[in-house]
Amino acid sequence: MDKESIKKLFPNLAKELENDDNKIPINSIRTNASTEGKNHAGTPIHYNPDVIDFIRRCDTNEQAEEIIAYMDRKGEIQQPYAKRLREQLGERGVRSFGPKKEEGYYLNHGEL
Repeated sequence: MDKESIKKLFPNLAKELENDDNKIPINSIRTNASTEGKNHAGTPIHYNPDVIDFIRRCDTNEQAEEIIAYMDRKGEIQQPYAKRLREQLGERGVRSFGPKKEEGYYLNHGEL
């Protein structure tokens, strides 16, 4: 399809394509097919946080226990796993699950 045909059939689209304000530079390419469906940080694009991700947002052991209890009650985690999480929480504390994930963590690290 030539430019003139596009202009006749899709005048607004043609204007947008010719307007320099709407251009986005491409500064990288995907050379590895195994990274398909992942963001620049290597995390799956449609990442679904797990119990550890939620615990890492907690400030206290009590908050982490609430997360474990809720996910156990809802059947999101199995009871033996919940028991292991509680043991780790009691013995080593909330930061033993990893550093705190602050507000905007997924936006800043590309995990959406």
